[in-house]
Amino acid sequence: MEPGMGPLVFSSLNHPQRVPLAAELHSRPFLKLRAPELVSHLAVFGHGRGSNAAAQHELLVALCGHFGVAAPGADASHFHHDFGRFRLKWELHSEFATYTFAERGEAVHFDRMPIAHVPQDWLLALRGRVMVAAHVILRKGGAGEHPPVHELFEGPSLAASSVMQGGEICSDFAIAADGFSRFIVNDVRMREQQAGRLVQRLLEIETYRMMALYGLPAAQRAVPELNAIERELAAASAALLEADGTTEQALLEQITHLAARLEKLSLDNSYRFAASKAYFRLVNARIDELRESRIEGVPTVAEFMERRLAPAMSTCEAVAARQEALARRIANSNDLLRTRVGIVQEAQNRQILQSLNARAAQQLRLQQAVEGLSVAAISYYVVGLLGYTIKGAKGLGWVHDADALIALAVPLVAGGVWLTLRSMHRRLHRAHRS
Repeated sequence: MEPGMGPLVFSSLNHPQRVPLAAELHSRPFLKLRAPELVSHLAVFGHGRGSNAAAQHELLVALCGHFGVAAPGADASHFHHDFGRFRLKWELHSEFATYTFAERGEAVHFDRMPIAHVPQDWLLALRGRVMVAAHVILRKGGAGEHPPVHELFEGPSLAASSVMQGGEICSDFAIAADGFSRFIVNDVRMREQQAGRLVQRLLEIETYRMMALYGLPAAQRAVPELNAIERELAAASAALLEADGTTEQALLEQITHLAARLEKLSLDNSYRFAASKAYFRLVNARIDELRESRIEGVPTVAEFMERRLAPAMSTCEAVAARQEALARRIANSNDLLRTRVGIVQEAQNRQILQSLNARAAQQLRLQQAVEGLSVAAISYYVVGLLGYTIKGAKGLGWVHDADALIALAVPLVAGGVWLTLRSMHRRLHRAHRS
């Protein structure tokens, strides 16, 4: 350290992104839960009038304002606060935001949950935007210490398992009459903070499951349009085999129109299919983190999702692959047809050139005929002028036989005129070439 300098402050040496990047690892902590706990969870879409972040922040500000709590800044991506009667954890994602309400307490049924503390006016503002709504009851002790769970669920089948070497989970992954899906979590012997991690993973599985399925309606809507495009492409390909040189342009316009329709379909669906694929990977990752063990007589969450969710994701992947394959087929047909059109145009150009050559040859012959007539006409007038001159000379006694002299002048005049015209043509031709 140089004399006169104080201790070096390393924070002044930081890259501008060092602190934000380091904080990102700690930006979404797990809920701190300890059985017994009641949890209500919402995943809410933006309303579409602006960015998702702005819409979600507007909702969060309204909720905080109702309870007199200071809301986070507009650039916040997460928020956690104890509102007294409940605790709120808010997270912003690219397409949605999650609101998780937690409250200490026990419940035998799903009729007294933290969502009851949320103002009705705020909930009504979510109309048409809630993608996920779930209730979780976190209980102390194993399943044998509580009433049978079948009475708490309305779905036709349950999924249950022992997880994380100390917990039990159960759900039917169905939407009950109150609009919420339901989860039971038993804290058998979980260590500190395991309950919060387990509940959050379950809620993420439910949220990402629904977001992954969001691509299925798009895939189902795309199938009829893909069928129509394939039929029209097959008809155009068959017509191409029978094309006679006059229909290629119309076929090219038809295939170009098919390409435009498919491109629009791909633009409408490609993001949704890619997002569904990414959400499906997250679902599988969260299921792996559960470290499930089978409970005899019921499928595990992994088995349940493999049987119910995986086929839907396969449909999305199949439609996406079909779009790509159809795009390649249209591109190949388009290239082939453009080649055919190019060949037809070349043949037409050859015919035009041949016609031009024939016309040029005809013009040359006509020009040569005109030149012959021109030589004769000019020679006639020149010989006529010479005739007057020779006859005048005869009258003066300078010429004895005028007719013989005129006869001798005719070939000389004609030859001179012809040579003069040829010389003029050569000069014009050289000037044109230069």
